[in-house]
Amino acid sequence: MSEETLFREVDEDLRADRMRKLWRRYGPYVIGGAVAIVLLVAVNEGWAWWQQTNAARSSDALFVAIDAAQTGDFDAALTALDKVEKEGSGKYPELAKFAEASYLDAQGKPAEAVAVYDGLATSSNEIRLRELALVLASYKLVDTGDVPGIETRVNGLIASGSPFADIAREALGLAQYKSGDIDGALSTFDATRKDPQTGSEQMARMSVYISQLLAEGAVYADESTPAAE
Repeated sequence: MSEETLFREVDEDLRADRMRKLWRRYGPYVIGGAVAIVLLVAVNEGWAWWQQTNAARSSDALFVAIDAAQTGDFDAALTALDKVEKEGSGKYPELAKFAEASYLDAQGKPAEAVAVYDGLATSSNEIRLRELALVLASYKLVDTGDVPGIETRVNGLIASGSPFADIAREALGLAQYKSGDIDGALSTFDATRKDPQTGSEQMARMSVYISQLLAEGAVYADESTPAAE
């Protein structure tokens, strides 16, 4: 998370630092879970794609990009991905776009990464990939506390009961905290905790977040809600 102060007062700075540590601890699991979905899509459809010569070439080009990125040569990786996006077959161009966004972010270009994710959210023919792109874009906006930007991207997922609804709520809650709205963050995390679809790992994160927010003085909008975990 960013080292910029979240609040002007010293005591609030210390509180913010605790939440940043929580995000450093749990954030990789959230992002990792989302990226795993992309990989699952690739595995599930990979064999069918492999039967086609063009798909095999796309796969080779994609792995060239991955190898280049692993050595830190992101320029070469992005060049290889651009070829997949323009010439690839099947779902490979979309997978290349996801990889491009990830590598742009690794280069310290989060705004460009968000733009790529937003493009995928409007261009993909697969609803789950569109939703995933919206969620990943939202997580890139957490550091800036861009609550309106995240709400624009995730409110539809939350309202529709998408499989991504709860991690979308998590991004929103983290941004609310970042912006200083600890009561709003508490409400968002509590809604995730109460959702029967929330997984056990995410439930554990919600408990940690909520305990931290209550310790900082956050108040439930509904006073009948229990104030302790």
